[in-house]
Amino acid sequence: MDNAAPAAYTRAMLDTVSNRPDLPAEIARRRTFAIISHPDAGKTTLTEKFLLYGGAIQMAGQVRAKGEARRTRSDYMKMEQDRGISVSASAMSFDFRDFRFNLVDTPGHSDFSEDTYRTLTAVDAAVMVIDGAKGVESQTQKLFEVCRLRDLPILTFCNKMDRESRDTFDIIDEIQENLAIDVTPASWPIGVGRDFLGCYDLLRDRLELMDRADRNKVAESIEINGLDDPKLAEHVPAQLLDQLREEVEMARELLPALNPQAVLEGHMTPIWFGSAINSFGVKELMDGIGTYGPEPQPQKATPRQILPEETKVSGFVFKVQANMDPKHRDRVAFLRMASGHFKRGMKLTHVRSKKPMTVSNPVLFLAADRELAEEAWAGDIIGIPNHGQLRIGDTLTEGEALKVTGIPSFAPELLQSVRAGDPMKAKHLEKALNQFAEEGAAKVFKPMIGSGFIVGVVGALQFEVLGSRIELEYGLPVRFEASQFTSARWVHGDKAAVDKLVNANKQHMAEDNDGDMVYLTRLQWDIDRIGRDYPDVTLSATKEMMV
Repeated sequence: MDNAAPAAYTRAMLDTVSNRPDLPAEIARRRTFAIISHPDAGKTTLTEKFLLYGGAIQMAGQVRAKGEARRTRSDYMKMEQDRGISVSASAMSFDFRDFRFNLVDTPGHSDFSEDTYRTLTAVDAAVMVIDGAKGVESQTQKLFEVCRLRDLPILTFCNKMDRESRDTFDIIDEIQENLAIDVTPASWPIGVGRDFLGCYDLLRDRLELMDRADRNKVAESIEINGLDDPKLAEHVPAQLLDQLREEVEMARELLPALNPQAVLEGHMTPIWFGSAINSFGVKELMDGIGTYGPEPQPQKATPRQILPEETKVSGFVFKVQANMDPKHRDRVAFLRMASGHFKRGMKLTHVRSKKPMTVSNPVLFLAADRELAEEAWAGDIIGIPNHGQLRIGDTLTEGEALKVTGIPSFAPELLQSVRAGDPMKAKHLEKALNQFAEEGAAKVFKPMIGSGFIVGVVGALQFEVLGSRIELEYGLPVRFEASQFTSARWVHGDKAAVDKLVNANKQHMAEDNDGDMVYLTRLQWDIDRIGRDYPDVTLSATKEMMV
């Protein structure tokens, strides 16, 4: 792959052997992907730069903005802007060259991993962002394992190369060892930290130089012929040039060459180096997503899988976001289009309730700016404003009873009981909690004995987010109090067996917001005891969000 023309290379890449017909052009140009990373690796900044290059925003905001400087577009919740972290996943669409990118920004904060997990069921590929100084961190590893379960293709971006970072080979080795995936460099950094000049583009033999002065400017790119081109010396100091030649030679011998098919199967990841805040390396990454990223994929469902090229429209809800606009009590269901060509005003069947739904005002997102979507194709993500009819895991079709599978709901690891500061407002609290439960932000359990609600979450920060959102959005001060229970399990089994369990253990039983029976536990011993005494009842830690 020394000087092979990229065009031929791209063609070979696109002639992947497949027995499916070609997708319609409008669907084939869609790339739907999520960005995953550990908190603070620079995921939201990268999202901003994507929008900048896609022409969606004129000037990129910073996660921690100074004074009135523009704040990031994709963090629209008040708490996200105050803390500089992304809490809820937001979806954005923009055009780049011939492609339409649908980007889902996921929360990197570990407390929100469940939201992220669900988001990953709605995308075809993932971009993994790694901090050059820290390498693979715990959260990256967790999220990566989720991608692995679904065999998602993964493209890697090593960020913050303009700060002191580790040796390039070290970073690549760490990814190969920790994540058990082949890594192939798509670009190679020249210098690190203060001496970081830019990258050498290994796929197209170009020199990409970084401009430190203007952060929002696109880097200049110089075409050269291989590493022996004398033009290189004009731009790169001698010692860095020697080091670059030596490292690239080693990399080409030791590391596998880019195999597009292996990338699509999720066995290999190309890695780009850059610095998102300086807009460097981002464009190359975007080119890479266009060239090597998968087009919309078939969706697992029962009784049959859904193919993107089908003419009938279908889609599924992977996220519900309440109160995106504080002025209106609204709820937006994020729908991933699985097949067909959707037009505004279409009547779709809501499979769970078997009722028809006219989708008259679907929205496309440019972060906080919504616009009405006149049409959408398989692979797109649209928002459907509704008053609570749509829940996570719901499927919409043109009449056929299909159910998309594989959207999980996890058992919470932390439980607290919640009370309204003002006892007269208990009814409002119930409404607020149910709304958050449908959004998937928390589990809400109503115990059979006693008053009040028990709220379950996956991470402690979620209690804080919940408290601040109930106060901001409903004007209800609430208190969370310690609960005697530590975990919850969904109860499955035939009716007689479940009733027997319920009647004997009333103090442990609760209902979740879908009305399903939940067994609240204090110790592992409780779970073991039920397993012993009631062999025909199963307690499970996850439940599919469908029914």
